[in-house]
Amino acid sequence: MTIQQVSNTITRGLKRMGAVGLPLSEPACQLQGEKFEIPGKEATDTGIWECSPGRYRRQVVAGEFMHILSGRCTFAPDDGPQITIAAGDTLFFSPNTTGIWDIQETVRKVYVLL
Repeated sequence: MTIQQVSNTITRGLKRMGAVGLPLSEPACQLQGEKFEIPGKEATDTGIWECSPGRYRRQVVAGEFMHILSGRCTFAPDDGPQITIAAGDTLFFSPNTTGIWDIQETVRKVYVLL
């Protein structure tokens, strides 16, 4: 059995990843992140992700588990009511959840794509 401990997930330095793919604001939201590999599940996309303020369209088609470490935002799904999200919240997105992210305060999350 292998256990990975990631220290300081809230303050950990992350790699710059550039702008979001479908920005809806100027300047475009900027991303930072770090991916982690789970032995035996190398195809599973998991890591720490951070997004600066602004708006963009969600492109992820996979299901997603996320825990918000810091920040504040809203998500307006194409087929449902807008939700408000803040540090400490945990979310489960079904596959093909599309909509608009509106990041008011830089968001940092731990995520697993399913």
